[in-house]
Amino acid sequence: MATGRRGPTPEEMMAWRGLLRTHALVIDRLDTELRQRHGIPLDWYDVLVQLHEAGGDRTMSELAEALLIVSPSSCTRLVDRLVAAGLVRREVDPEDARVKHAVLTPEGKAVLRRAAPTHLAGIRRWFTGLLEPGEAAQLSALNARILERLDGRVIDTSTLDTSTLDTRVKG
Repeated sequence: MATGRRGPTPEEMMAWRGLLRTHALVIDRLDTELRQRHGIPLDWYDVLVQLHEAGGDRTMSELAEALLIVSPSSCTRLVDRLVAAGLVRREVDPEDARVKHAVLTPEGKAVLRRAAPTHLAGIRRWFTGLLEPGEAAQLSALNARILERLDGRVIDTSTLDTSTLDTRVKG
């Protein structure tokens, strides 16, 4: 980490630009595959996954915070499109009418189940499969350190079980 400098070193700029370019290319390829094979964009897939991983239901604010692909400010419009497509429905919280929930519909779960293998294979094809042995663990550790400093949450990557990633979207 650079200290006492006004800006990043050339090496740090290379790392930064490499991160941005890698992210853009991988996201574009994952999005293209989902659109071509399943008719949904990556940001829809992100919403479906976040709802599924929460048991099918999140408040809109929880969902906005959980999304990985889009900014929290675009969550409402994104959910509007998923509602129109029949993949998500909105419900009012029974204890507080001011709170709205996004709920995964059976059709949304079916779309997620069909799209998951494509998405997970794409992650391997366009990202993890390009890493050498041990590099994924190094990258995870670096990301965890940066994320902890940015948002104060500690991410324990040592207990992450990825063995069920390709089978977690079941009937």
